[in-house]
Amino acid sequence: MSQSYIALLLVVLFVAANAVLLTGLSHAISWGKQTEVMRQPYESGIPVLGSARERFSVKFYLVAMLFILFDIETVFMFPWAVAFNQLREIRALLLAEMLVFVGILAVGYVYLWKRGAFEWD
Repeated sequence: MSQSYIALLLVVLFVAANAVLLTGLSHAISWGKQTEVMRQPYESGIPVLGSARERFSVKFYLVAMLFILFDIETVFMFPWAVAFNQLREIRALLLAEMLVFVGILAVGYVYLWKRGAFEWD
């Protein structure tokens, strides 16, 4: 049994050693003392506008929920379709499972629709 965990242990050790090595190497070859300009955040060539502590609009979170709903639906339906095609003896159960899942997603879609997430102003 311990033989099967050797590969996993080697991967974990490799990842840990790699993280330590790369972090240490970046500090070892970095330029000397950091100046105030070097400590400022920089994103895509655009100077930072405002604070990182600003509040986001609720619309941002509604769009994020919409993305999660679409993403979960897509990720779940592909394996379900394969199982539905292969497991002919329990097709009724699989169909009922998918109907419950789609019903739960429909509740999420109705909530987002009523909150105005589908309106792109």
